[in-house]
Amino acid sequence: MPRFATVDQLRQYRRQLAAGYDPQQLQVLVCAGPGCLPLGSLEVAAAFRTACAEKGLNERVILKTSGCQGLCAKGVRVLIRPQEISYEQVTVEDVPEIVATTLVNGGIVDRLVHQDPLSQAKCIHKWEIPFYQHQHLMVLRHLDLLDPESLDDYLRLGGYLSLEKVLLGMTPEEVIDLVERSGLRGRGGAGFPTGRKWRLCREVPGEVKFIICNGDEGDPGAFMDRAVMEGDPHAVLEGMIVGAYAIGARRGYIYVRHEYPLAVKRLQLAIDQAREAGFLGQDILGSGFDFDLRIARGSGAFVCGEETALMASIEGLIGEPIPRPPYPAQSGLFGQPTVINNVETWANVPEIINRGAEWYASLGTERSKGTKVFSLVGAVNHTGLVEVPMGTTLRQIIFDLGGGIPGGKEFKAVQTGGPSGGCIPKQFLDLPVDYDSLQEVGSIMGSGGMIVMDETSCMVDVARYFIGFLYEESCGKCTPCREGLRQLVHLYEDIIHGRAEEGHLALMEELCAVMRSASICGLGQSAVNPVLTTLKYFREEYEAHIRDKKCPALVCRPLLKYTIDPEACTGCLACVRECPVGAISGRKKEPQEIDQELCVKCGLCYEVCQFDAVRRE
Repeated sequence: MPRFATVDQLRQYRRQLAAGYDPQQLQVLVCAGPGCLPLGSLEVAAAFRTACAEKGLNERVILKTSGCQGLCAKGVRVLIRPQEISYEQVTVEDVPEIVATTLVNGGIVDRLVHQDPLSQAKCIHKWEIPFYQHQHLMVLRHLDLLDPESLDDYLRLGGYLSLEKVLLGMTPEEVIDLVERSGLRGRGGAGFPTGRKWRLCREVPGEVKFIICNGDEGDPGAFMDRAVMEGDPHAVLEGMIVGAYAIGARRGYIYVRHEYPLAVKRLQLAIDQAREAGFLGQDILGSGFDFDLRIARGSGAFVCGEETALMASIEGLIGEPIPRPPYPAQSGLFGQPTVINNVETWANVPEIINRGAEWYASLGTERSKGTKVFSLVGAVNHTGLVEVPMGTTLRQIIFDLGGGIPGGKEFKAVQTGGPSGGCIPKQFLDLPVDYDSLQEVGSIMGSGGMIVMDETSCMVDVARYFIGFLYEESCGKCTPCREGLRQLVHLYEDIIHGRAEEGHLALMEELCAVMRSASICGLGQSAVNPVLTTLKYFREEYEAHIRDKKCPALVCRPLLKYTIDPEACTGCLACVRECPVGAISGRKKEPQEIDQELCVKCGLCYEVCQFDAVRRE
């Protein structure tokens, strides 16, 4: 890779890349995103290399591993261009057939194409799959187009054009003004206007300022930022360099959680490539602007996603939040003015610079502009990454993109915003997803986690799980959060064990009010959302647990009761053999009986009975 001393040299190199690229050449892109890697995508890619070599296709076929291709429920995914043939659930054993049928003869391996769960239609090409039809890709625009370890691929697709534009013809004030007019808001959760944050930081006097990318994605079920860092790392770097130019920063950090080793590897490779090419370091592209980056690794503490705790962690201190003001834009890392945005926010910046503020502002709603990436998981047919314009309804995301609820079950609720988000019931399925609408029903946008639940979910148990998670992850610094979460955990234990009284619900609401108003940071302030929304929209489930000592969804084990129907029992003794505590007795070929005093409610008898004789209530 040459070092580009000027913009003209970079443009000449980009023209060379374009001249040497044939868009009609066969390409095989094997997804190496978070969903496909554990299923063996690297082994599938290696099998393609071997099979193509055996068929003499090395000169005809370009083989790449790509970032996340979105539809994680059907990995390993393989995309063949230029035909846009999309194969799913590909294994090493399938590769020779794909090579022989598709790459050599131009045919289709029918059993590996997508079948829509609603219409049952076969979808050969990517554009035919409903999951992709309703999306608007901006942050995810490159993930199935490039090799994330290739700077040439990124440059060929227009990489670092926005950097050229700002260094060649824009003042820092003009960059900030453009970002402000675009309406971009921080995608990390709070939704603070990005341009306003940059302007506040630039206006603070001082020579030393910092830029930070928050890649500490700790929400259960969330992998949006991970997919971008692993699949398009240069987009994050480019956005940060533009932001550094705008506020006058000379140093920056990308804070990545310890559990993301591949993201760390690819980001470090991208940093090394960018430094070698002259996009980082001194006198970037001959502009006189100096800026460099390094990676800071977190240790997995959820609270370090909060910006003041994150900065403390970078400084080598305990990752604990501190009260604000002053805000990081005024006094942040090492006491200097600091801009912190998350991965998705930074990845938006190059497109805003390249395509203009008005174009970006034309997407979304009046107060929530642009697109949003969500990790769609849980009880939905098509789990994966989706990117849609702000204002897209929950129904469109869950049913049009996600393919609805598996097994013909009913939709019950969706939690947005991670463990601190609220649980939204089915009466709000037509709610537009934007910052304000979600807050109105008691939830938050958060970083973009979206967990779908069906009729088999117990909302008391769901709230209990997230409160338990937040209790374990609380830093414990402030009393309202530390003790409030502790008491909520105890109250939920009382409810699911049948020890609760009706006064528990009023006490929970009182605790939530104190936590929301008195906690130091957003973890404690928003931790109450799963409690308050489930109490508001699913109060009858709490009352059933407390008054009737029953779990309507048959999830909470301490409240379950297993019995055997003597009319249906054949006396096969399968349940007797499986019971770990010997609670089931009876003679062979005669009805069995469960001793309720001994039963530990493990459910093994229910699972092994082939005659539907074991009843659960």
